[in-house]
Amino acid sequence: MFNKIKLLSQPNTLKKGLLGQRLLLVILILLATCLISLPIKAQVFTLPDLTDTNNWLLRNDPSSIVSNCIRLDGLCLFKVVAPKSDISERVTVIEERLNQIIDLYLSKESPKIKIEQTIINNLPNIYITINEQKIRLMTVTSLDVNNEGIDPSTKASFIIEQLERGLQRAKQEREFIFLLSKGLISLGILGGIVIINFVLGYQINRFKHSQNKTRDLRNNQPISTVLIERQQWNIKEVKYRVLQLVQTAIWLGGIVLIVGLFPQTRIIRIWLFNILRIPAKLAIVGAGTYLLIRLSYALIAKLSAIIFSQDLLNLDINQRLQLRLTTLSLVSRSIITVIWVGVGTLVGLSVIGVNTAPLLTGLGILGVGVSLASQNLIRDGINGFFIIIEDQYAVGDMIEVGNFSGLVENINLRITQLRDSQGRLITIPNSEVKIVANLSSNWSRADLSIPIAYETDVDLALKIIKDVADKMRQDKILQQNILENPEILGVENFEERGLIIRVWIKTKPLKQWDVSREFRRRLKVEFDLQGLPLPQLKVWLNRI
Repeated sequence: MFNKIKLLSQPNTLKKGLLGQRLLLVILILLATCLISLPIKAQVFTLPDLTDTNNWLLRNDPSSIVSNCIRLDGLCLFKVVAPKSDISERVTVIEERLNQIIDLYLSKESPKIKIEQTIINNLPNIYITINEQKIRLMTVTSLDVNNEGIDPSTKASFIIEQLERGLQRAKQEREFIFLLSKGLISLGILGGIVIINFVLGYQINRFKHSQNKTRDLRNNQPISTVLIERQQWNIKEVKYRVLQLVQTAIWLGGIVLIVGLFPQTRIIRIWLFNILRIPAKLAIVGAGTYLLIRLSYALIAKLSAIIFSQDLLNLDINQRLQLRLTTLSLVSRSIITVIWVGVGTLVGLSVIGVNTAPLLTGLGILGVGVSLASQNLIRDGINGFFIIIEDQYAVGDMIEVGNFSGLVENINLRITQLRDSQGRLITIPNSEVKIVANLSSNWSRADLSIPIAYETDVDLALKIIKDVADKMRQDKILQQNILENPEILGVENFEERGLIIRVWIKTKPLKQWDVSREFRRRLKVEFDLQGLPLPQLKVWLNRI
C-alpha cells in the first residue's frame, strides 16, 4: 500500500518541478528580451573589452606599452597609449581637463563649442573652445597611432569626432525626459530582479528541504539505498549552489545595469569592475572547484551503487563488500577533494596573472625537502594505501591493534580512528599498524568457556549445553545471526574452580557478543532448572 501511494505521488511532484523550471526559464527569457530591446545599448550596459589584455593581465615591466580608455560619464570615447609607468598619469590629466570642459559646457544655456587641432612640434594638439574660453585637451603622440596604420592627424580627427558625439550625448542624457525614461527602466529591471529572485528563492528552499529529507532518510538504511541517496544529495547540492550563484549574479548584474543607465552613476560600474575583477575571478574558480568536487562525489556514489546493483553480489551474504566499499568511497572522496583543490588553486593563481611554472618548480623542490623531513607521513600514506587495497579492515570493523581495540570509525591514508568500549576515540597512525586482528571480517565466532563443578555429571552437562545451543539455532530471531550449528568441543581443561567445557558458535560479523550473552543467560536458566550448580571457588584454611 505504501509503495502504491509513493508511486502515485511521484507524478504530481514531477509535474510541480517541471512547472517551476519552465516558469523560471520563461522569466529569464523575458528579462533577456527586455534587455536586448532597450533603446540605446551603449547607454544601458556594455561589457568591458576582454580582448584588451593590458587592462586585466598583470605585467611587471614598467617600460611596456599599454593602452587605456578616456571616459566621459563612464563610457569610453577613445584610447591613449603610453608606457605603463606613465599611462595612469596621462589618463588622469586628460580626464581632469575633459571634466572641466564638460562642466563648463553644461553650465551654459546655449554654449558655442569648437574643437580643433593645432600642429605643435609636428604633433597635433587638440583644443576645445567654449564661448571664447579655449582649453587644451591633449597631444596625439606617435604611440597613439602605433599599429593602427594611420597618421597622428587622422587620429586627432577621429578623437575630435568622438568628443563632439560625447558632449552632445552628455547634454542629452541630463535632460529630464531622458532621466525619467531611465528611471522607469530601472524600476522595471528592479521588479524583474525581485520576481526572478522570488522564483529562485522558492526553488532554493525546495532543494534545501529535499536535502534535509534525504539526509534524515539515510539512517538505518541499506548501504545500496544510502549510496543512491548520497548521489541524489550531491546532485541536489550542486543545483542548490548553482541557484545561489545565479541569485547573487542576478543581483550584482541588476545593480550594474541600473547604475549604468544614468550618466552620474555610470562611473560606479567601472569602479565595480576594477574592484571586483580579481575577487570575481577567484570566486568563479572557487565555485567551479566546489561544484566539481560535489559532482565527483555524486559520480563516486553512482559507481558504488552500480557495483551493488550487480546480480552476482548478494548483499545479505557479502556484507564485507559493503564495509570495504564504504571505506573506499571515503578515501576516494578525500583524494578527489585534494586533487580538485590543488587544481583550483593553480587555476586561481593563473587567472590573476601569476606565472605558475616557477611556482610548480618551487613546490617540487619543496616537496623533496618535505618528503625527507616527513618520512613518517610517507610511511603512513603507503601503509594506509595497502591497508585499503588488501582489505585488512574497513570502516565498521572491530579490530585489535597492539594494546588497543575498538570499532573503526574513520580511515584514510594517514590515520585510523577507533572507538573503544569506553567511548574513547583512539587515533592510530597507519605506520604503527603492523599486526592487526580483525574480529568482524566476513564472519565472527563466539568462543565460550563454560565452567562446571567437579561433582557435576559431565555427560548431563554436555547434553544440557547441546540442547541450549540447538534451541538457539532454531530460534527465529537468533538464527539470523548464527551461521552454522554450534560446536560443542568438550572438556577443554581442568582448573581450580572446576571443569571447562568449550563451545564455538559461528555468527555474523559483530554479532558474537550478542549471541554469547544470550547463550550464557539461557544456560544459567537451564542449569537452575536441572539443579546443576555452577562452580564456586573454595578456600580451605588449616590450623598449624
